[in-house]
Amino acid sequence: MRRRVRIVAGLTGLALALAGCGISSGDDGAVVPGESADAVAGQVTVFAAASLSAAFDEIAADVEAAYPGVEVEPIRYDGSSTLATQLVEGARADVFASADEANMQRVIDAGLAASPRVFATNRLTLVVPVGNPGDVTGLADLADPDLAVVLCAAEVPCGAASGQLTQAAGVTPRVDSYEQNVTAVLTKIATGEADAGLVYVTDAAASDDVETVPTAGADGVVNRYPIVALDDARSPAAAAFVGHVLSPAGRAVLERWGFGAP
Repeated sequence: MRRRVRIVAGLTGLALALAGCGISSGDDGAVVPGESADAVAGQVTVFAAASLSAAFDEIAADVEAAYPGVEVEPIRYDGSSTLATQLVEGARADVFASADEANMQRVIDAGLAASPRVFATNRLTLVVPVGNPGDVTGLADLADPDLAVVLCAAEVPCGAASGQLTQAAGVTPRVDSYEQNVTAVLTKIATGEADAGLVYVTDAAASDDVETVPTAGADGVVNRYPIVALDDARSPAAAAFVGHVLSPAGRAVLERWGFGAP
């Protein structure tokens, strides 16, 4: 039976947990994969915002390569609010990465973790199906009753950001469907089920089935992504995963997928 280790406080806990395993840390407190990586072992269950799927799948593979004894279980991607609710209601995980600080705070307030670290930023863009059949030219078109519009639900980080963006633009969208995560919005646009919607720039960049439309004011609405090793994480492998996300190697992966600096 694997020894259960309680990760007490984010990267402070990370440094303490790994110190006993001979793992070094960088200037920002992140783990640096190195010759002592064999000392870290165990399984890691990660709950992560849907918008992180491409980047975190790559990071998970990198973690397993850097730490031969670590197994990252298939990551559970969904809307951050859904994942936070599952954790608060008792779902088991070792690491939580949210697309906003509000849903991370729900997990902190529930006593499940402490001291999360912001590791990336993201912003929205207006997307349409390839060929732009609805002739969408900007945010104002989201109010057009002749267009099928899909947005994230308000409780989801991309939905909260969509509300801020459209409100700042003075636009009241006529929404046909609210979705529980950004992936669902992207899918409806990509398959032509809707004429326009708002997704993160990272999701738009990763899809060949949508086109972006200039989105005035998007730079003024930025989502900050925090990550934390939960207090009942099963092994130092959870801290190793968090450390890798925060490391220069993890930063490089996130930048390649379009995420901004913390």
